[in-house]
Amino acid sequence: MIDTLIYMGDGARSLNTTDMTTALDMALVAFGAAGTETAYRVCGTGAALMQGVPLPVGDIDILLAGREDVDTFAAALSSFACLNAASWLPESSQYFARFEVNGVAVELSTVERQVDSDVMECVGSGPWQHYVLIACGSHHVPVVRLELRLVTELLRDRADRYGPLLDHMGTHGFDPDLLHRAMDAHRIPAHHRRLVQDRLAWTAPATPRLRPAPPPA
Repeated sequence: MIDTLIYMGDGARSLNTTDMTTALDMALVAFGAAGTETAYRVCGTGAALMQGVPLPVGDIDILLAGREDVDTFAAALSSFACLNAASWLPESSQYFARFEVNGVAVELSTVERQVDSDVMECVGSGPWQHYVLIACGSHHVPVVRLELRLVTELLRDRADRYGPLLDHMGTHGFDPDLLHRAMDAHRIPAHHRRLVQDRLAWTAPATPRLRPAPPPA
C-alpha cells in the first residue's frame, strides 16, 4: 500500500515555488476570511518543494482529518473555480474536492484507511505528528516532514524523486530515528536501505530490522 494521496492532478506543467506559495496563500486567506479553523497538512511533492527540494509538482495536496473538514474548506473556496465537487472515491478511500486557485489545482482530501503507525505520510497519526511549519505569505503552513515523503518515494521506486530528497536531507539534516522507523514500517528492501545509509552518510542502528519487501499483491 502506498501511503500518499492517490488522486493526483494532471497539470501540464510543474509548479515553481512562487506558483505554489501564491496559490496556497490565496486559498488560506479565503479560508481565514470564512472565520473557521480546521487542522490541515500539506502533503505530496508540494510539501517537499516548500521545504526546498526541487521536485516536480502538479498541484497542491491538502490533507484533512474528516469529511466535514473537506466540506468546510471547500465552502471557503467557493469563489474559486470548482474542478471536482466534494465526493467519495471508494477506490482510494478518499473524500475529495478540487479547486483552481490562481491557475493552480488545489486538492482537498481525507485518506480514510486505518493503520497502526505514526510514520505513514498521509494516513494514521503520522502527518499530524511529524510536520514542520513553513512561511507562506502571511501564514505558517504545516507540511509533512521529508523523512515520510522519502519513504513513500522509495516504496514507489522513483529515483528521480528520492534522489533530490536524499541530496537535500544529506545537506540540511534529517531525523534518523523517524526515518528508520518509517523504513521499517514500510518494509523498505535492503538495497534501498543501503542506498539511504550511503547517501546520507548515516550509520543505522546496530541491529536494523531489515526485512524483505512484501510480495506483489
